[in-house]
Amino acid sequence: MKHYALIGHPVAHSLSATLFDDYCREHGITGSRYLLCDMQEEQLRPAALRQWVTDNEIYGFNVTVPYKRTIIASLDYLTPAAETVGAVNCIAVSRQGGRVVLTGHNTDAAAFEQTLRPLLLPHHRAAIILGTGGAAHAVAYALRTLGIDYRYVSRRPELSPLAGSVIGYGEAAEQCGYRLLIVNATPVGMAPAVEATPWPYAYLLDERHLCYDLIYAPAESRFLCEARQRGAATCNGLAMLHRQALLSYTLWDVK
Repeated sequence: MKHYALIGHPVAHSLSATLFDDYCREHGITGSRYLLCDMQEEQLRPAALRQWVTDNEIYGFNVTVPYKRTIIASLDYLTPAAETVGAVNCIAVSRQGGRVVLTGHNTDAAAFEQTLRPLLLPHHRAAIILGTGGAAHAVAYALRTLGIDYRYVSRRPELSPLAGSVIGYGEAAEQCGYRLLIVNATPVGMAPAVEATPWPYAYLLDERHLCYDLIYAPAESRFLCEARQRGAATCNGLAMLHRQALLSYTLWDVK
């Protein structure tokens, strides 16, 4: 039995195992299983991570919050995209001379770009990215590819190493009149804390805005619900999840 997996904390809400099962059923693949593994940070240390891979016969795994950046220290190689983004969400496993070799990829950036591109209108030339973590860096990479100017938004911008690229929420509110693409790359609003919103300025939104939430559970977060009520176009993270999953299966050569 070949095992693939998602690691993070928490992971119980994830649809990744369901997507994998559907893919295998559609393609007639047997003998493969996808695991949801809620891990603590100490389990990601190099020796412990490789032991987990060996013990569970893991052939590839995805990484979600909060480990997309911290896991890099435990990997053998990074692809150029993953190195530029500074975050990893997909790891390919190989075995060389009995040694487990881990290569980090970032499929989030490509998946975000591919699902965002059809939604863009000519006036979506500047963006606000809520958050500064691994997912936010993947979003920024995609926006650079698309030629869209952006600023990260943080509650403590003065503490960020991303000098010049990070603004506070008050400044973000002032700029959202021309930064008409707003992307939530934080877990705020994710089930079960669905009453929370990462954007307390819904009253500033209008029909020019495009609001994209990487969250897909719930299907319509409070952020997206309030944006829709103001006339903004909205998109949740489900299409991105599907796309990055397919990219992962290709990297793992699931068959």
